[in-house]
Amino acid sequence: MDSNDDPGKWKYGIFYYNKADKRIFPPKRYGIGWTINFANPLSIFFCIAVIVLVAVFFNFLSHL
Repeated sequence: MDSNDDPGKWKYGIFYYNKADKRIFPPKRYGIGWTINFANPLSIFFCIAVIVLVAVFFNFLSHL
C-alpha cells in the first residue's frame, strides 16, 4: 500500500493533506498524474500564484 492510499491523509476523499510528506506534487490516489499536498506551505503558494496568473491573463485579454 502506497502512503497516498491511507484514507486518513485525504480530506473529504479528494484533498491530499499529509504533513509528513514533503512533496508538493505526490502521485494521485487513483489514475495517472499528480495531486497537490495541501499540508505543504509551498503548494498553497503555488495554488495562489496560479490563480493570480490566470486572473492577470484574463484581465489582459479583456483590455485587448
